[in-house]
Amino acid sequence: MSGALEGIRVIEFANYVSGPYAGMLLADFGADVIKVEAPGKGDPFRGWGRVEYSPTFGSVNRNKKGIVLDLKSEEGVTAARALVKTADVVIENFRSGTMEKLGLGYDDLAKDNPGLIYCAITGFGSTGPYASRPGYDTVGQAMSGLLSLLTDMENPNPMGISLSDHLSGMVACNGILTALVARGRTGRGQRVDTSLLESTISFCGENAANYFENGKVPSRATRTHRAQVYAFVAGDGKPLVVHLSSPTKFWEGLTRVVGLPNLLTDERFKTKETRGKNYNALHKVLSDVFATQDRLFWLNKLLQEDVPSAPLNNFDDVFNDPQVQHLEMRKELPHRKLGKVSLIRNGLRMSETPPVIHSASPELGEHTEEILAGLNLKNEK
Repeated sequence: MSGALEGIRVIEFANYVSGPYAGMLLADFGADVIKVEAPGKGDPFRGWGRVEYSPTFGSVNRNKKGIVLDLKSEEGVTAARALVKTADVVIENFRSGTMEKLGLGYDDLAKDNPGLIYCAITGFGSTGPYASRPGYDTVGQAMSGLLSLLTDMENPNPMGISLSDHLSGMVACNGILTALVARGRTGRGQRVDTSLLESTISFCGENAANYFENGKVPSRATRTHRAQVYAFVAGDGKPLVVHLSSPTKFWEGLTRVVGLPNLLTDERFKTKETRGKNYNALHKVLSDVFATQDRLFWLNKLLQEDVPSAPLNNFDDVFNDPQVQHLEMRKELPHRKLGKVSLIRNGLRMSETPPVIHSASPELGEHTEEILAGLNLKNEK
């Protein structure tokens, strides 16, 4: 079955996560994505792992073709411009101004390809006082305020996932898809800009809206108290979570699960508001109860009472979970050197044009000869 973006060509001048993730999402939807890398070692993520295959690189570069071009040489830039003439989309995530210095900025490329959609992902925006600063994931999380909602500010710890990088890749993908739709109406291309800072701040809209209204700076605890979210450790040392949210029936069900109906009449916990104000006291009462039995016991009781709850899974738990297995989130595909590698599938399901994983990440320069021949150009080497 043809992908939704069949016939769309994307040229990716991007390293690490944000740009490659956007390119990978488009490739999953059927776009022909060509990744341009520098001679020698290519994308630095290639070095994050085994010599034969870097899972870090592979996780955001499947379904692509790979070409090596030296953009510091006249021949390399000429080839890049020729390649872009055949493209619908360009993705780049260099520091602001880098592509312009190479003669590969939007204004230069759009002269030869007016329908081009050019997506630039920067650290802090393409203009402004921080435009020239180096931007990496944790910097984006920290400056956007997201990290303040995820860690204890008195004992801060960075997160174990590149949230800002992936968020900016998703926002970039959305922008590119929107620009493609607009081009279908107008015939004109356009520049699409996002950054780690912009995409991550936009992700924090709920917390920001409340801050604008009440002037109170939110912390990691703000939403947990407000949404009545709890984490406990069961008697077998395994963690679980409970999310009571707004419906009173979930709170009532929880009191039955823990065998403490008196909590319903306790003045500290009678309403959602008072439970939020006395969150720590309630958490202590519940923690003591949940420590008396193993996790499976409690999860079964919570399920019987229809209380939103779940095990706090590590990845061993996740990929042995029957629902995750039913959804076929883990996909195996052939690899030239390793026989096969495993990846997570796209999180979207579509009835007519589903996203597909058809190939592992390319070797450095694997398709250089093929792509240059299609442009009637010779390899620089």
